[in-house]
Amino acid sequence: MTTLPQRQLGNSGLTVSALGLGCMGMSYAYGPVDADEAEKTLRQAFDSGVTFFDTADIYGFGHNEEFVGRVLADVRDQVTIATKFGIVRNEGDAWDGPNRADGRPEYVRSAIDASLKRLGTDHVELYYQHRADPSVPIEETVGAMAELVQAGKVLHLGLSEAAPETIRRAAAVHPIAAVQTEWSLFARDIEDGVVGTCRELGIGLVPYSPLARGMLSGAVNSLDDLAEDDFRRGLPWWRPENLATNQALLDVVGDLAAKKSCTPGQVALAWVLAKGPDVVPIPGTKRSKYLLENLAAIEVQLTPAEIAELDALRPAGVRAALDREDGNRTTVAARG
Repeated sequence: MTTLPQRQLGNSGLTVSALGLGCMGMSYAYGPVDADEAEKTLRQAFDSGVTFFDTADIYGFGHNEEFVGRVLADVRDQVTIATKFGIVRNEGDAWDGPNRADGRPEYVRSAIDASLKRLGTDHVELYYQHRADPSVPIEETVGAMAELVQAGKVLHLGLSEAAPETIRRAAAVHPIAAVQTEWSLFARDIEDGVVGTCRELGIGLVPYSPLARGMLSGAVNSLDDLAEDDFRRGLPWWRPENLATNQALLDVVGDLAAKKSCTPGQVALAWVLAKGPDVVPIPGTKRSKYLLENLAAIEVQLTPAEIAELDALRPAGVRAALDREDGNRTTVAARG
């Protein structure tokens, strides 16, 4: 097993590989599933030094947790597994249908037991509330999550796509190790409050989709590159009215990549990694080729001037996760 640089998530004491692996796409949402290639990629991630693996109970209605638990069973004591609860969706629902958030304490207790069974383990290192439930005070939900820590079923608590005030209220009940949210050159809104709040409270940041759902990798240039059942076909970044602006952004990234003799995706990941030692991106992939490319981004060093140039870029079109907590939404998506 290769060793990767390690990072600590805030003040939690939870130390993981500087890059983790988002496992959702291995069995869910991103077109046809290649089970053999996904299993190979997951094992190769571990062999390459990745120790931080992210899943959720909604991904494939539990199948993703079963997959991760099975493939990593023989190295369970050497990895950190993060999973999530709180998005409730009926199997067979259309992608664009509403999904209910559930933060009731009784649901928290039942959800962890179901996840542990699927994962084949007696605990998880990090347990996130996937989305806040507007009908349940965050204090009640986190209180129930804290009980899981006391019971030894969970070691650390996290939140996903939470607003700054929710993060503060949650941290007042129990220490929060990490906030997971979308963050990339294309998704910048967390810089306006979430990042500062987390750092004030000593909470780590776990960016998902740091490659903008594949757009920054160069692997997806148009809707024609996506399978018919790939949910990205409905995302604003690929709409015709936004493509010219976004292509100009990609050209800047591509030019910098050529200058540094690396790929555009590696530049994009290096930018996220440069945002601080408390930042641990979890790019997702189901292909070993892209896994190795992503891991090599750790070696890419950006100068302050290059970071500033990238900071100035702004895409056209809102990001994918339109379900980010804003105090009004009562339905959520299940794509991160």
